[in-house]
Amino acid sequence: MPRYRNPPGHVRVFGAGKGMAEVDLIDDLELRRRKLRYRAWHRGTREMDLVLGRFVDAELARLTPPALAELEALMEVPDPELFAWVIGQSVVPASFDTPLFRRLAEFNRAGGGVR
Repeated sequence: MPRYRNPPGHVRVFGAGKGMAEVDLIDDLELRRRKLRYRAWHRGTREMDLVLGRFVDAELARLTPPALAELEALMEVPDPELFAWVIGQSVVPASFDTPLFRRLAEFNRAGGGVR
């Protein structure tokens, strides 16, 4: 067995002060938030980019993991349907009529953060 001249010493690992599960959870939430921000601004129609993008920019940091899941579900709805719900042109299905959706609709009716 070879002998090392300088045996390995104490090595500091980034994030070692936190439990690994906590680091993974933080990384997972940050990754979800980044994906949601990108998807909100790259919908396919400029109207929905503005509706969702502005809301996400203003509210994303405050969203809890369950609210992130609701937002991810809203992202799966086709643009024309979601836009009609937000502007009140059609009835929102009960499964999507959540507090988060109502915040999104109110945010956009109030000007969408535009000043």
